[in-house]
Amino acid sequence: MTTAPGFAPNSQSARDIENVLHPMTNLSAHRKAGPLTIKEGKGVFVRDEDGRELLEGMSGLWCVSLGYGEEELINAATEQMRKLAYGHLFGGRSTDPVIDLCEKLKSILPNSQSKIFLGNSGSDANDTQIKMAWYYNNALGRPKKKKIISRMRAYHGVTIGAASLTGLPAQHTDFDAPAIPVVRTDCPHYYRGAAEGESEADFVDRIVGNLARQIEEEGPDTIAAFIAEPVMGAGGVVPPPTGYFDKVQPLLKEHDILFIDDEVICGFGRTGNMFGCETYGINPDTMSMAKALSSAYLPISAVSVPDEMFEAMVRQSEKIGVFGHGYTYSGHPVAAAVALRTLELMEERDVLGHVRAVAPLFQSRLQALGEHPLVGEARGVGLVGALELVADKTTKQAFDPKAAVGPKLMALALNHGLICRAMVDNIGICPPLVITEEEIKLLFDRLELALNDTEKWARSEGLL
Repeated sequence: MTTAPGFAPNSQSARDIENVLHPMTNLSAHRKAGPLTIKEGKGVFVRDEDGRELLEGMSGLWCVSLGYGEEELINAATEQMRKLAYGHLFGGRSTDPVIDLCEKLKSILPNSQSKIFLGNSGSDANDTQIKMAWYYNNALGRPKKKKIISRMRAYHGVTIGAASLTGLPAQHTDFDAPAIPVVRTDCPHYYRGAAEGESEADFVDRIVGNLARQIEEEGPDTIAAFIAEPVMGAGGVVPPPTGYFDKVQPLLKEHDILFIDDEVICGFGRTGNMFGCETYGINPDTMSMAKALSSAYLPISAVSVPDEMFEAMVRQSEKIGVFGHGYTYSGHPVAAAVALRTLELMEERDVLGHVRAVAPLFQSRLQALGEHPLVGEARGVGLVGALELVADKTTKQAFDPKAAVGPKLMALALNHGLICRAMVDNIGICPPLVITEEEIKLLFDRLELALNDTEKWARSEGLL
């Protein structure tokens, strides 16, 4: 093995640099800095290879909802693995955990759905959504109705179809995306998108008006679906402005455009309701779910299939001879068993009640940091939030992305025992749903220290 510069031969860091290709990482910088290697976790805390305890302020990647080391989920996985370690759903096969999970999911969904399709990740769930929308419209004799409307700054995954839906440049540049017909519409971020003096209501009218014009220009008969997260996650934690979805939904209905609700981050309690669509009065046609579905203990995703779509799929599979979509690990019985136990624990422990009880403290501490000299906007809902860092609070002037102010704060936060996430200069916070009030106070105390350190550094660099 070639020794990584600056690291002891055969150390974990050197071995990582030599062998691991890291996603969503500056690969050049990683060769110099090395990994943050996490060794263990319990509750809302993890411990790195140096023994440092860190408050996991991002639930891993928005997903470890019940915290680390949950014995009930460990037992569910172990028991199912002993009973049946693998099973598939091809050709009509099934397993008990899959049947139980799909039945449970249907019972908690906010609107009536016919079936649940299981996969492995949020990305493949949204790829499945694309294929189902196309299959459905072909079944109805509408072969031109294939475009998907997605929003700027949206994040829907990184497989080739999902990356095409994603509205972030880093997921497109030199990957030749988008590779499918996507119509890109406005990001509903009032702070960044509003014209000078424009009210929130006028902002909503303008961007929904833009959407209406786009639909007419593209041709409603060419548009299959509109996809949206209730709260935009990796695009910077952007809750919708008041009235936004109320005005989008009738526009979609008017033109027979499916509403795909991406609940990969918002689903299973994050916004204070079981699903983000309930928080914002959305009545979607179909939903994508993943992440907290299993508290991220094992990979699993789910797509809900409405009655009309399923009946069309039945007719097509009869004509073709098969519904030709699915994955080797669709409905993996161990992942399904863990997901089912996760949903049961949420009910048994009233996790939603807990989120609603502690969210006011979380949001008040978040908003208080909005007064910090470095913060242009503090925004969030439930137990998710973000701070947008700016060079000038009055003018909303952003930092030059090359200054990497957000990543600097993320690094400085580690010095204070906090893991957060920089999405350019938006600092995301998304702790496990089981976080206590005392742990919330600790989280924001540490975040404030990191903000203060970042401000000092920015001034020393002449960025302020």
